[in-house]
Amino acid sequence: MTVSTTTVQQQLRAILALTHTEIQVAETRQAQARTDAIRKELAQNAENARKRADLIEGALRERGGLVDVIRPVLGRVGAVTKTLLEQAQPLDEALLDDLALEQRLLARATYLKALATGQEDAHLVELADGLVTAHTATVEWLTTVLAEEALGGPTALRRGPSQWVSGLAARALTAPAVGASWALDRTAAIARQILDPITLVRNRFATAVDEAAEAASRAGDALGNAGTAVSKTVAAGRDAALEAVEESARENGADGAADALHQLREFTGTVDAEDLPIEGYADLNVNDAIAAVKELDTPQDLRVTLAYEETHKNRQRVVSAIEIRFADLAKELVGIDS
Repeated sequence: MTVSTTTVQQQLRAILALTHTEIQVAETRQAQARTDAIRKELAQNAENARKRADLIEGALRERGGLVDVIRPVLGRVGAVTKTLLEQAQPLDEALLDDLALEQRLLARATYLKALATGQEDAHLVELADGLVTAHTATVEWLTTVLAEEALGGPTALRRGPSQWVSGLAARALTAPAVGASWALDRTAAIARQILDPITLVRNRFATAVDEAAEAASRAGDALGNAGTAVSKTVAAGRDAALEAVEESARENGADGAADALHQLREFTGTVDAEDLPIEGYADLNVNDAIAAVKELDTPQDLRVTLAYEETHKNRQRVVSAIEIRFADLAKELVGIDS
C-alpha cells in the first residue's frame, strides 16, 4: 500500500465525518429558516449531503478502506453540541462557523481531487469534482447571507431568542449601522445637543403618548372591540408621537436627536411615503414598485423601502424583489457573480 493510497483513505474518512456534521447543521438550520423557500432549500441541502455521504462511503469501501462508524456519529453529536452552544452567539458568528465547516470540506475535496488525479483514479476525480462544486456553491451562499446580514438586509435565517440578545449587544459595541445600535452609538453626541431643550422634548413626548392612550380607549369603547381597536390606535398614536417628538427636537435645535428618531421611524416603516427614496411609491402598482426597487443601489434605501412595504401594503412580490436586490448587492460586495 502506497502512502498516497493511505492518504486517499484518510481524506475520504475525514470528508465523510465532516459531511455528517454538515447534514446535522443543515437539518437544525431548517428551524431558523425565514421563509418556506429557504426551509425547502435547506432540506434539499441535507438530502444532497446524505447522497454525498453515501458516495464517499462507497468510494472508501471500493478502495479497501474500512468505514469509520465512530467519527460520523461524533460528527453528528458535535453538530448538535455546536448548535446548542451557538445559541449564545450572535447569528453572524454562528454563520461564520458554518462557513468555516464548508471551507474545510472544500479544501479537503480539492486535495482529494489532486490525490485522485495523481493516481489516475478517474472515478475518484469525478467524485471529488462533484464535492468541489457542491461546497463551492454552499460557501458562496453562506458568504452572501453574511454580507446581507452586514448590510442590514433580510437574512435567510432567523435569530434564536438568545442570538437576538447577544447580537444586539455585539452591535451596540461594534456595528452602529442597523436597528437599536445606532441609538447607543449616538447617545453622547445627542446628549450634548439636547441638554437645553430635553425637558421640552420629554414633555411633548409624554403628552403625545397620553393623548394616544386616551384616543385608544375611546376608540375601543366606541367600536366594541377593545382589543383590536386599542392595539391599532396605540400603534397609530405611537407613530404620531414619534413624528411629533422628531419635529419638536428639530425645532429646538436638537438635530442629533431628530436624526436618530427619524432613523428609528425608517427602521420601523413609519415614515411618510414622501420620505422614501422612490417618488410616488405609495401609488405604484406591484409591477411598477418592483421595477423601481430594482433601481435602488444602497442598503439604506432598500432597508427603508422594505420596512415601509412590510408595514403598509406587504405585497409579497415586492418584498421578494427587495430581498433579491439586497442579495445582488451582497454578492457584488463579496465578488460573487449573480
